[in-house]
Amino acid sequence: MTLDETYQLGYIIKTHGLRGHVVAHFDVDDVKAYQKLKTVYLTLAGAPTKLVEHQVEKVQPQPNSRVLLKLRGIERIEEAELLRGSQLHLPLTQLPELEEDQFYFHDVIGFTVVDSALGELGTVENFYELPQQDMLAMRYQGQEVLIPVVDELVSHANQEKKQIYVNLPDGLLDVYLKPSSREKDEPDEFDEA
Repeated sequence: MTLDETYQLGYIIKTHGLRGHVVAHFDVDDVKAYQKLKTVYLTLAGAPTKLVEHQVEKVQPQPNSRVLLKLRGIERIEEAELLRGSQLHLPLTQLPELEEDQFYFHDVIGFTVVDSALGELGTVENFYELPQQDMLAMRYQGQEVLIPVVDELVSHANQEKKQIYVNLPDGLLDVYLKPSSREKDEPDEFDEA
């Protein structure tokens, strides 16, 4: 199993107790759907591209998308401590089915962004998963433009046409393309007086 054949389920936050349990964050809508998880793949902090398979003994959901996780063979706090910060991965084949208008971020990289008013704008380059919300990063007229991934702005993706449809608010593109009035008014420090 290679990293490209997996998706990131979450990551290990810290140890819990003395018997090898860890607390993990699962980046999913419903952690209870993963209670019967049998196997997980870890990327360790020192080897971020190498996957290590672990059998799962127990998944106990906690508040705020956290789980108490017990991996087979990890029996002491010292062993669990080595896993702190590790990413948890599952095979892409285990991704849950989506509804018709939904999409996975990794599926739409390279898609053309089409605005309902302005037409084709640019290409999806990346997604940033920020604490406040997820952001779609698009290349538009040589600039990176960030679009919040919310239902009001990002409506759906068409897999066949390789397009993602958005409804951008007035002025969003201007924020990235026009220098601010402060930048225009301030002289360049290298300008001669």
